[in-house]
Amino acid sequence: MVRTERRHDGGHLRLILNQPKANILSIALMRDLRRALSTVQHLPEVRLVTIEGAGDHFSYGASVEEHRAALIADALAELHGLVRDLLACPAPTAAVVRGRCLGGGFEIALACDLMFAASTAVLGVPEIALGVFPPAAATLLPPRIGTSRAAAAVLTGRTSQVDAWVTAGLVDLVAPAEELQVAVDRWFDANLGSRSAAALRYAARASRLWLSQQVEATLPQLERLYLDTLMHTRDAAEGIDAFIEKREPRWVHA
Repeated sequence: MVRTERRHDGGHLRLILNQPKANILSIALMRDLRRALSTVQHLPEVRLVTIEGAGDHFSYGASVEEHRAALIADALAELHGLVRDLLACPAPTAAVVRGRCLGGGFEIALACDLMFAASTAVLGVPEIALGVFPPAAATLLPPRIGTSRAAAAVLTGRTSQVDAWVTAGLVDLVAPAEELQVAVDRWFDANLGSRSAAALRYAARASRLWLSQQVEATLPQLERLYLDTLMHTRDAAEGIDAFIEKREPRWVHA
């Protein structure tokens, strides 16, 4: 489910989500990605880890079927564990985004140090349309783009073209989709290729320290709000059921 590739004499590790259709983040896929990330501690020469999606899209987001009551606690724990793994990765990380990068997929991208995107990419957290909210994004977006922009993203569920995220300071490199890999290779050569992998490990840890502390302080509270309160509302169940049944939700506002 997750393919790996080494580039630049082993200095760049690519982790490629490969779960058709559109790399939906199932519990199984997230576990496989976490296993792949765990190998970085045994690869001291790695100076960049990138996560990307096979095919036309990074990810359409987390599995909606796994947001039902029987599985949501496990799915949320796996996603939030993945966020923590990315923040603890012993090498700089970057999301390489093509096509749609939505919901849980966007949350994974937000947990990376850097974001590189195709000029046609579309990113956002549309969970509110399902009667829920994105806990990891609600934690990661405010320090990355500011509280006002973060609130607008979470409350409206609006997805935006990459230019809006560039303006927000979230995306570090933009290139046409067909040229994105070449652009990432050039970025690596210009910025990390000649650096000490040991120095980069400590620099990555230092640059993430504040964000990691914020996540540890906030994410457990949002997880409990989601599981203990939101998921007991009738609208949360209705939003998930309506999506799976391909119909408009019938909200009762409770």
